[in-house]
Amino acid sequence: MSNQFQLFKRRRFSAMFFTQFLGAFNDNIFKQALILVLTYTAASKLGVEVSILNNLAAMLFILPYFLFSALAGQIADKYEKSKLTQFIKLLELVIMAVAAVGFVFEWYALLFVALFLMGTHSTFFGPIKYAYLPQAMKEDELVGANGLFQMGTSLAILVGMIVAGILTQLSQSLYWISATVLVVAVLGYLAARYIPNMPAMQPDLKINWNIITTSLATVRYLYSLPFLFFIILGNSWFWFYGATFLTQVPEFSKVILLGDESVVIFLLTLFSVGVSIGSVLCKTLTKNKVSLRLLPFGIAGLSIFAIDLYFSLSGLDINVNNDTLLSIGDLFNISGSWRVFADLFLLGFSGGLYIVPLYASMQAYAPKSHRARIVGANNIFNAIFMVTSAIFAIVILNVLGFTLPQLFLVTGLLNIVFGAFLYIKLNKHIKYAVIQTNDGIAP
Repeated sequence: MSNQFQLFKRRRFSAMFFTQFLGAFNDNIFKQALILVLTYTAASKLGVEVSILNNLAAMLFILPYFLFSALAGQIADKYEKSKLTQFIKLLELVIMAVAAVGFVFEWYALLFVALFLMGTHSTFFGPIKYAYLPQAMKEDELVGANGLFQMGTSLAILVGMIVAGILTQLSQSLYWISATVLVVAVLGYLAARYIPNMPAMQPDLKINWNIITTSLATVRYLYSLPFLFFIILGNSWFWFYGATFLTQVPEFSKVILLGDESVVIFLLTLFSVGVSIGSVLCKTLTKNKVSLRLLPFGIAGLSIFAIDLYFSLSGLDINVNNDTLLSIGDLFNISGSWRVFADLFLLGFSGGLYIVPLYASMQAYAPKSHRARIVGANNIFNAIFMVTSAIFAIVILNVLGFTLPQLFLVTGLLNIVFGAFLYIKLNKHIKYAVIQTNDGIAP
């Protein structure tokens, strides 16, 4: 397909695209609204450090991926995907009702429960949407479809965070947030009703409900496929890397840039737009083939611009005469701020070049009968890496006493080491990788 945007004319693509877009959009309205409430209101009320609350929130959201991903993969392989998606979207509506109660009454414990439940919802939806794509798309559509999905996810994050920022500024903001997440959940369910039937890949599969043995069996199976194993390690590193940066954005906007909520939204916008552009360009740059040729450029960019972010932040000199926080307009006039903005945009752009080829390769090489379980294994490793990123940030910042710019520097240097290791391993195993899908898509 010459133009990947033509896929929006196909219901088999557009219905799932908008279902996942609205799901990610709702996730991020809720998560960002909660983080802003924790950063600017709850931390002082509860007497807890902002960094601890924000990293705890990140850990709670990702923990279900670790616990339930293998089970979710089995369910997605066993059952027809459109009806399964509709059921999961109904659960999202219930979870958002719980969140609404938490916001309205300012019950922070209930909001953390809702955050865990939203993570659980996303855990069960993930294997469905990523196993759906190679089943619903033609060979020459897979890279473009993945690029659009990654673009959609990034834009959903962006728009969700912007909406959350706007809602938190309104009078009676907690009521507005509550109403919005409920409405978006309803829209997500309606979009799911248009997803065409997609036959189960293994309808006779007997589900093992023991999440421990299921997870271990899924990981063992993945390890027997070395190329996929290292592809998934690469995917998971991206989520470690992204979580390390994005979780700290509210704090470094307030503490280093002395900025208000508009600065938080702007910085996240830069990163998200960068990821979107990098993702969409992957189809053109790889000539519409599943290929890892862009991976070295993504790895290099993720390190170069993280290291430069350390230097650009270290060179800033921001002084205010009182406790008033700066708006994004104020920051535009401060010398050196544009270098910070460019670094964040280019970090996102490099991330798009890095992650789309890895996801497309994972889908292309995954055995057809186990595709959703491979995605489940991917989510287990994503969860491990993201929880590790929260622990890593807490240790670096709160135990070792490093600054936020130093955290970014260390992460950029670690990326050089991991990126070199990953590229060497993938080059070694791609020579022997055997396509195990019945319809064989080769990179």
